[in-house]
Amino acid sequence: MKKRFKIRRWSLRVRIFLSMIFVTLVASMLIAAVSIYQFKKEAKDYHQERVDRKEKAIKEHINYILATTTYPLSTENLPLIFRERIHELANIHGMEINIYDLNGELLKSSKAAFSIDTVSQKIDEPILRVIRSTAEKRYVDLLKTENGKRYRSSYSYIKDTKFKPLGILNLPYIEDDGYYEKEINNFMMRFFQVYSFMLLISIIIAYFLSSYITKSLKSISDRITEIRLSSVNEKIDQRDSPQEISQLVKAYNGLVDDLDESAAKLAQSEREQAWREMAKQVAHEIKNPLTPMRLTVQSFQRRFNPDDPDINKKLDEYSTSLIQQIDTMSSVASAFSSFASMPAQQNETINMVKVVQLALEIFNENYIVFSSEEKEIITRMDRTQLIRIITNLVKNATQAMSKDFANPLIEVSMYSKDNHAVIAVRDNGKGISIENKSRIFEPKFTTKTSGMGLGLGIIKNIVENYNGTITFTSEIGKGTTFIVEFPIIDADSSDNKEGQTIM
Repeated sequence: MKKRFKIRRWSLRVRIFLSMIFVTLVASMLIAAVSIYQFKKEAKDYHQERVDRKEKAIKEHINYILATTTYPLSTENLPLIFRERIHELANIHGMEINIYDLNGELLKSSKAAFSIDTVSQKIDEPILRVIRSTAEKRYVDLLKTENGKRYRSSYSYIKDTKFKPLGILNLPYIEDDGYYEKEINNFMMRFFQVYSFMLLISIIIAYFLSSYITKSLKSISDRITEIRLSSVNEKIDQRDSPQEISQLVKAYNGLVDDLDESAAKLAQSEREQAWREMAKQVAHEIKNPLTPMRLTVQSFQRRFNPDDPDINKKLDEYSTSLIQQIDTMSSVASAFSSFASMPAQQNETINMVKVVQLALEIFNENYIVFSSEEKEIITRMDRTQLIRIITNLVKNATQAMSKDFANPLIEVSMYSKDNHAVIAVRDNGKGISIENKSRIFEPKFTTKTSGMGLGLGIIKNIVENYNGTITFTSEIGKGTTFIVEFPIIDADSSDNKEGQTIM
C-alpha cells in the first residue's frame, strides 16, 4: 500500500519517462519471444516436412523393389526381398529403416547386427491400433532420447501392387536442431546489440519528450504559484502548444483576467471603505473640540457684562480655550493631509548620522541615548523626511513610558549592514500586546487616548517610498525595538550636484 502511495506521488515527467522505457522493454521482450517461437516453429515444420519427404521417397523406392523382385509378394518374404536392399535404401536416403510384420514383430532392420538390440523388437499395441484405425494408415510418434534430443518415428503400411498390406515401415528420424539453435544464438546476440542501442536511444528520446510534454505544464504551474491578488499577473503566451495545453493556458489567462478585475474591484472597494472610515474618524475628531467650543461661547454669551471689572481676564480665558480647540482641529486636519498625500521626495546626498543627531536635539529627555558605529553613513533621501521618521519613533517611545516608570531608557543606534543603513530605536517601556502587533501600521489605529493613529502609517509610507523596510520586535513589560533600513551609497561615487548637500 505504501509503495502504491509513493508511485502516485511521482511527478508526471517521471511517469511519462518510465512508461516509455517500460513500453520499449516490453516491446523488445515480445519481439524476442515471437522471434524465438518463430524459429522453433520453422524447425518443427522443417523436420515434419523432411520426414514426409523421406518417407515418400523411401516408399517409392520400396514400391519399385517390390515391383521388380522375383520373390512372391508376402509378409513372410519381406526379409528375403530386403535382405541386401535395405542397407542400400538406408545409405541412399540417409535414414534408419525398420520393417515389421502386420502384428508389429520386427522382420528386418538397416542397423548392423551388433546394434540390432537397440531397435525395438515389437511395435506397441496402441500404435498398431492407431495405424489400423486411421484412414491414412500412418502414425508419427514424437519421442525423446536419454540425452534430451527429440526424434520422430514414422509408421506406415508397405503395400503390394494390389494395395494389400504386407508389413509396416518404420523410419526413426532424429531432429537435429543444431542449425536452428545456432541461428537463434546468433539472432539473440545481434538482437541484444541492436536492442541495447535502441534502449539508449529510447531513454534519450523519452527524457526529452517527457521534458517537452511537462515543460508547458511546469510553466503554467510556476505562473500559478506566482499569482498574487495585490500584484500584476502576467499571462502565458504559448501559441505552438498542443491543443490540450492551449486550452489549459487559455483557462489560466482567463483566470488572470478575472483575478485582475476582481483585484481592481477589491482595491477600489477597500479604498472607498478606508476613506469612509477615515472621514468618520476625522469627523469624530473635529466634533470633539466643537462641543467645548460651543459650550464656551454659550457660557460667555450668558455671562458677558461689559461693566464687569474682570471682563478682560475672562475674555483672555475664553480666547485661550477657543485657540486650544482650534489648534486641536488644525492638528487633526494636518495629520489627515499628511497621510493622504505621499511625502514629496527632495533627494539629497546626506550623512544619516548627522541628520539623526540633529533630529534628537529637539528632545530634552536625558534618558535618550544615541550611538553610531560609523561617523558617516551616506545615502540619498529627503533630510526632512528622515528627521520626521526619527522624531515620530522617538516620540512614540517616550509615550510608551508611564509617568511613574522607573529608569526609563531609549537607545537610538546606527550601523551599516549588507550595503544598508540600519537605524534601531529601542525602549524599555510597556511593550506592544500580541493582538496589537498585526495592526501597528494600520491607519487610524492607536492605543493612546488622543491622536488619530496616523504616525506609524505615514512613517511606513515614507520608508517604503525610499525602497527601505521597517520592522519591529516587542515583548510585554520589556520594551519595543523598531528597525529601519535604507540602501546606502558610496560617498566617493555620489554625485554632489547643485541642490545636494552632505551634512
